[in-house]
Amino acid sequence: MPARIVVVGASLGGLRAAEQLRAAGWTAEIVVVGAEPHMPYNRPPLSKEVLAGTALAGSVMLRQRPSVADAVWLLGSPASTVDLDARAVTLADGTTLDFDGLVVATGLRPRRLTDDGHVLRTLDDAIRLHTALTARPGTRLVVVGAGFVGCEVAATARRLGADVAVVDPLPLPMVGPLGEQLAAALLTRHEERGARFHLGRTVTRFERHQVVLDDGTVLPADVVVEAVGSRPNTEWLNGNGLDLSDGVLCDEHLRVEGLPFAVAVGDVARFPNARYDSTPRRVEHWSIPGDTAKHAARTLVASLTGAAVDQPAFAPLPTFWSDQYGQRLQAIGAPQLGTDDIRILEGDLHGDVIVGYHRDSRLVGVVGLGRARATAATARYRMVLSETGKRIATDAGSRLGHHTRLGQ
Repeated sequence: MPARIVVVGASLGGLRAAEQLRAAGWTAEIVVVGAEPHMPYNRPPLSKEVLAGTALAGSVMLRQRPSVADAVWLLGSPASTVDLDARAVTLADGTTLDFDGLVVATGLRPRRLTDDGHVLRTLDDAIRLHTALTARPGTRLVVVGAGFVGCEVAATARRLGADVAVVDPLPLPMVGPLGEQLAAALLTRHEERGARFHLGRTVTRFERHQVVLDDGTVLPADVVVEAVGSRPNTEWLNGNGLDLSDGVLCDEHLRVEGLPFAVAVGDVARFPNARYDSTPRRVEHWSIPGDTAKHAARTLVASLTGAAVDQPAFAPLPTFWSDQYGQRLQAIGAPQLGTDDIRILEGDLHGDVIVGYHRDSRLVGVVGLGRARATAATARYRMVLSETGKRIATDAGSRLGHHTRLGQ
């Protein structure tokens, strides 16, 4: 049988995995399996330009490198099961693919509270939601969830003229990754632009044209968007004795629990990051599919060709951004690990600001919020963040200037 690697998942992670397999020297067959009928596309514009109607669907399609022109794409039928012992994956349409190597790149799907609301994960989701929001002037929108997706949908909907209410059980939007102070500043910017927030509240029931909260508040709703987090797509891996409690558990080289013929990439992969500690975590940032694909491809090709895995443990420096009301939230590192020690590095919370997040007095993340010039300045801190393992705190004064520690 000719050698074959099957990549299960045809979004950004799957595409980058195929490209990086070629870059790592794999010349045999690559088959990419995808649940959606579309070729890989860029997801960040879905909650912004595509939802706003300022970008056509075709504009988000990702360009492929010539090296993967011969890859086989099987789209519209997801993987349903896999037998790791037999090295065979079966698709929902009954197709069975034998493989020598496997790349798990199946990503996430939205959590659901009701079947009647909208979610925003796919291109088709964005198109449907745009149609619903623009069906009539002043559409009454209720967004359940004040995380990244919820806040971006709220901001875009306000641009479209919708009446927007956001519900979340937490006290502030995006408080988990940002901490209280920056989350409060973000809340102010939303409220200044007319979005209303019902924080510390949960939904008790969805009714026709309204949402009822736990305190009895009734919110009129022509459209409801559920933005209450995601679930890793791992069910197709059941029955193989894997730890699937939160995505796919990987080792420091992105091997699925150390298996030499299987790796995972993207936000379905749960891996230790030696830059911070040995705790395996999933990372749902745009940079992660590319970073994981490069490392995992080298790992897999080395294993399948009998070569040694000649690279250090995977230790990415994550980045993410969020555009809301023409302002950008730009982050480098892992700010969620340092929310107990947050310090202003530049600016102030009422305007353009750059904030540092520290764990054990060491800078682990930086977030900029404001206009493009201010948030672009976060790039200056990349080198400092790259010096993980050194005592950054001892010379932070000379590197970063005076810091105001928030909460003191």
